[in-house]
Amino acid sequence: MPGELAPDRTVLRITGADREAFLQGLVTNDVRRLSAGALYAALLTPQGKYLADFLLVPAGDAILLDVQSDLAEGLLRRLSMYRLRADVAIARTDLRVTRGLGVAPEGAFADPRHPDLGWRSYGPVAAPTATGGPGIDWDAIRVAHVIPETGIELRPDESYILEAGFERLHGVDFRKGCYVGQEVTARMKHKTELKKGLVGVRITGDAAPGAEVTTADGKPAGTLFTRAGDRAIAWLRHDRATGTLNAGQARLTPERDES
Repeated sequence: MPGELAPDRTVLRITGADREAFLQGLVTNDVRRLSAGALYAALLTPQGKYLADFLLVPAGDAILLDVQSDLAEGLLRRLSMYRLRADVAIARTDLRVTRGLGVAPEGAFADPRHPDLGWRSYGPVAAPTATGGPGIDWDAIRVAHVIPETGIELRPDESYILEAGFERLHGVDFRKGCYVGQEVTARMKHKTELKKGLVGVRITGDAAPGAEVTTADGKPAGTLFTRAGDRAIAWLRHDRATGTLNAGQARLTPERDES
């Protein structure tokens, strides 16, 4: 089966002699590793809060940036603001993102977040070859591995990437040096213990995404997000994520292995 068109994605093209150095000083991952394939990264506020996540893809004398469409215009403006005198140009493209599982077509890139997310390719139309294809339950894959989605588990000006699992998803590098929001992120990594974060849960009963999660005695414990069958992703306070939790008419049990 062929791959399928990834919905609601915009591809930016970053060109110019300073493109790598420009991104290196801004994003959470080490752009020098693009020679080995696609990278997952984010742009943060100076206070360390999430603004946008994206995949960076090497493309000859350019770098492609694959981002959720709702965030594309704001991200383009912010990157342009940081450009200053750097030899960098940033532009929208009409490239489409195709994704699939199984054997990847020529020119495709492995999704760097997790092997079960398969491959992605970039072109004017969806790739007509390779295995995978329509009908893949991408939410089930995300839920199984606690992989956050832009605009659902990842919320601009609200989320912190370490609470969202970016270290486990290869989206942050702690040895690369400075980038916007690096100081706060490094402090969360090295000087504090995370008290909140995304967790996989088992779920029975009905509850809408966004429902408040509470403890058995009614204390606020977090928020329910994506559900797939009897599993879901929830953002939880770790000190209260014990035993049975409630969300709407549902009952939740945290899973300790989010890999």
